[in-house]
Amino acid sequence: MRAPSFWWQPERSLAAHLLSPLGSLVGGVAARRMRQPGVSLGVPVICIGNPTVGGAGKTPTALYLARRIARKGHRPSILTRGYGGRIEGPVQVDPVRHRALEVGDEPLLLATVAPTYVARDRPHGLAMAVADGADVVLMDDGFQNPSVQKTLSILVVDAAVGIGNGLCVPAGPLRAPLAPQLARAQALLVVGQGEAGAEVARLARAAGLAVLTGRLAPNAAVMARLIGRRVLAFAGIGRPEKFFATLRGLGVASVVTRAFPDHHPFNASDIAALVERAAADDLMPVTTEKDAVRLTATPEGRDLLRASVVLPVQLVLEEESVVALDRLVARQFVDG
Repeated sequence: MRAPSFWWQPERSLAAHLLSPLGSLVGGVAARRMRQPGVSLGVPVICIGNPTVGGAGKTPTALYLARRIARKGHRPSILTRGYGGRIEGPVQVDPVRHRALEVGDEPLLLATVAPTYVARDRPHGLAMAVADGADVVLMDDGFQNPSVQKTLSILVVDAAVGIGNGLCVPAGPLRAPLAPQLARAQALLVVGQGEAGAEVARLARAAGLAVLTGRLAPNAAVMARLIGRRVLAFAGIGRPEKFFATLRGLGVASVVTRAFPDHHPFNASDIAALVERAAADDLMPVTTEKDAVRLTATPEGRDLLRASVVLPVQLVLEEESVVALDRLVARQFVDG
């Protein structure tokens, strides 16, 4: 599903107003559900979620945290629902054996840095991770799901859009009203810069949350390959426009774009159209790591991937945010 553009407009459109009663109902149900008790197995559970539907930087945040926690001598595992995959789990993701159609695209990326478990039933996935030796479990998404008790919850927002029009699905992008979400979180991570993100940060501080700031930094070596090139940028992520804007800021000569819905499974006609457009206009295909994972599902996709440049990004936190995050994480092991 591609998020409607009116979700991200600060001024509420007619469609938003018409849908707001339904959004209030959906948001109220979600808020009540979040109050239900969850399962605890005696290990810290750090949830990286976001208050809205769509990409905000959760997966780069989970990758950053897993690496940092492992460097401090702990044994992190990652728990995810495996959105876009058909396996219900619980199962440990094997990047060699599994495909995105089976476990989802994000789990395959996460499994490169820590043992990663896909489970529609999150308590069962938690139990498997703990049985396999995890001393801390990172949940990629699942903040609004009450089935597992979280010891630390970090909400991630994209500063460029914040919480959009501030309404709940389907009237806006919020999964539940913001206030009860902030009440159940301990930290807010604002990725990038923008007035929309600054406003959410203000509300978070007023609610007593630690506010962290950072950015998604493209890989420097890959960036150098793209300077002066004419590219065909394609992406099926939460906000493809963010990827396209990144490329435009790198000194790329021109950027032709093709956006797909989040977690889009590329079919033969999608791939053929991309190959044809790139060849016709002498464009270099460029895509994201998440899209690259999904392209490996078919021979045609793998051919396109070999002809494409994949632009990785990683989370970079401001120095004071690194210190604050380390303090929050360390507290999990002292209190646990």
